Amino acid sequence: MNTFQNLGLNEDLLHAITDLGFEKPSEVQEKAIPILLNDETDLVALAQTGTGKTAAFGFPMLQKINIDSRTTQGLILSPTRELCLQITNEMKLYGKYCKGLNVVAVYGGSSITDQAREIKRGAQIIVATPGRMKDMISRKLVDISKIEYAVLDEADEMLNMGFYEDITDILSHSPEDKCTWLFSATMPKEVATIAKKFMENPQEITVGNKNESTSNVSHEYYLVNSRDRYQALKRLADANPDIFSVVFCRTKRDTQKVAENLIEDGYSAGALHGDLSQNQRDLVMNSFRKNQIQMLVATDVAARGIDVDDITHVINYQLPDEIETYTHRSGRTGRAGKTGVSMVIVSKSEVRKIKSIERIIKRQFDKKDIPDGADICEVQLMSLANKIHNTEINHEIDKHLSSINELFADTDKDELIKKFFSVEFTRFFNYYQKSKNLNIAEGSFDRDGGRDFKGSKNSTRYFINVGGKDGFDWMKLKDFLKEVLDLGRDDIFKVEVKDSFSFFNTENELKEKVLAFFTDFKHEGRFVNVEVSENRGGGGRRNDRRGGGNRRDGGKRSGGRRDDRKSSSGNGNRSERRRSEGTSKPRRSDDFKPKSVASDRPRRSRR
Repeated sequence: MNTFQNLGLNEDLLHAITDLGFEKPSEVQEKAIPILLNDETDLVALAQTGTGKTAAFGFPMLQKINIDSRTTQGLILSPTRELCLQITNEMKLYGKYCKGLNVVAVYGGSSITDQAREIKRGAQIIVATPGRMKDMISRKLVDISKIEYAVLDEADEMLNMGFYEDITDILSHSPEDKCTWLFSATMPKEVATIAKKFMENPQEITVGNKNESTSNVSHEYYLVNSRDRYQALKRLADANPDIFSVVFCRTKRDTQKVAENLIEDGYSAGALHGDLSQNQRDLVMNSFRKNQIQMLVATDVAARGIDVDDITHVINYQLPDEIETYTHRSGRTGRAGKTGVSMVIVSKSEVRKIKSIERIIKRQFDKKDIPDGADICEVQLMSLANKIHNTEINHEIDKHLSSINELFADTDKDELIKKFFSVEFTRFFNYYQKSKNLNIAEGSFDRDGGRDFKGSKNSTRYFINVGGKDGFDWMKLKDFLKEVLDLGRDDIFKVEVKDSFSFFNTENELKEKVLAFFTDFKHEGRFVNVEVSENRGGGGRRNDRRGGGNRRDGGKRSGGRRDDRKSSSGNGNRSERRRSEGTSKPRRSDDFKPKSVASDRPRRSRR
């Protein structure tokens, strides 16, 4: 068995490793540490989140820098404040016996003056977020002109967050002959580009296959209607009473909304996203690390830096836009040798993404059903029974036994047990006894192709008078419609953007809401029209919104049908005519927001 002693680390570091309880190096540590200790080389290391990457570059950097010098010799760039602080704390623990070591964290949301003062005292290693580091360099508060080692940690995520220019600017102030070590969970084209730009003949190590998920994580997906997504989330939580999870949403708004709904429904939950103040984020993360929060609802960016080994489940409330991001999400569970589960709640329009993710992570998903009420009641009952069975007796209760025995003198054992467990069981039974089946049969959907539009009679297609000239592509238009209509992302599908108009679909049940909202709606000073279209989408030549007249010449309409939304009297937009005739009333987006329904769901007790 390989040990840290065999990797060539010095006594100070080995002593710290013993204190930390590390016994055997992880695969990425076993591969990276000897290379970085023995060679002055650039390195690209691909390994999943939770595999020990910080130690893989941290131990070699600590051993190779000159502790006696107060010059900054090592720079570690990471995408978020949380990860920056995590790496800093770990580096201090690794170097606890390296006398004179000073590792300084540089990040936004804290005093730049205090950070500059710490660096001036002599920081051999700086751990920084790109934005704050660039700011400090521009103010001449930090000098990295003599660094010998630069680490780009979570490189793929830094690039996803738009830090390419910041990284380029920062590294332009560093020596060309430094060693650059790039660590990443995935290897998209952008990471390959940055490796080529800043590195010279780098050695490459890969733990598992590129972008592959760890074998400690199993992957499941649940197919539901998009409107049932939140109910599905609650049932998955109820079916796993001891859940300790991260729930991923795409946007800050959805993250906050889901967390608030969970708290209102009695779950131990919290939100983590970029709109929170630093103090709020710290409070949420401290509560999560102490298991005071069982369900942490987070955006992908905010979740970077969550270093908690006991997460049992990752729940993808919404799939990420980038398939590679799924690898980061699932890596939050199954850490430190433990097993974990990654659950995905998908709507009909997203099924095709599962197959794409399977190809990337080289793991098969199991399709599972959302549990019904009877299953949840049984799980909750047995969970309570096991907790009671394993509870140590507090003998302070002995002095009350006579009163209790007197109260139940006429109750036999079986009846007493039934009464006791009914206190908890009845609450779940009453809540779920009339619950509907949330599952959708997959038979009518092709996993490789997504929605089968032979059944398009269940959806409505719309024409909207905005397009590419208005700055929209299909994704921006989808986000715009989702925002103004207060719909889930999956409620809008089959978006098709042309030069001056577009098409999109919703389920039939949303038709009235969509048409009513756009009765009198302005975007950037002009009215936006939405009409039901007979264009069903698909390939080849398509009809216009009323089905008459084909489009040609690069997607422009023929037959003059575009202008039929104007009145013959020249009053223009029909909505505008209605306004002049006094037949339309102003509508607010609030009018169509789903009302919060008071839940009689049993309140969950905190663990």
